[in-house]
Amino acid sequence: MKKLLLPLFTLALLYSCSNTEAPKATAQYFGDSISADGAIPVAQVVSKMAGTDSMPMKIEGKIQSVCQKKGCWMELDLGNQKTMRVSFKDYAFFVPKDCSGKNVVLDGFARIDTTSVAELRHFAEDEGKSKEEIEKITTPETELNFEARGVIIRNQ
Repeated sequence: MKKLLLPLFTLALLYSCSNTEAPKATAQYFGDSISADGAIPVAQVVSKMAGTDSMPMKIEGKIQSVCQKKGCWMELDLGNQKTMRVSFKDYAFFVPKDCSGKNVVLDGFARIDTTSVAELRHFAEDEGKSKEEIEKITTPETELNFEARGVIIRNQ
């Protein structure tokens, strides 16, 4: 019996010291359940929309910035120092405020829209811009926007 206890005790000790940390998830999902299948690079959105002002699509890109108040919008890098603002369908979900720089897949609706001065100022406030910077916003902007029904944020 004593011969059996020592190996069992040793085995139990080794097991308790092993790394039992769960592997990190490779992605986070928000909103409707979506997959990355068929997503086009965000840089192709403008050319895909030639001749129309709105279109359903699935895109992938890199998050440039996120609303720092509650994660209620994000901006994706379109290249050429341009961005596309992303909102979330029916304001039904938010994304983490620390996801800037991560790759993302979005399924939803792209549209060319005019953003009012009040809304632009609200976004600037959410970004933490100074009062002086916010007051410099005096004209509405026509820009590419995206309303996402589902989001996948890749953690690598």
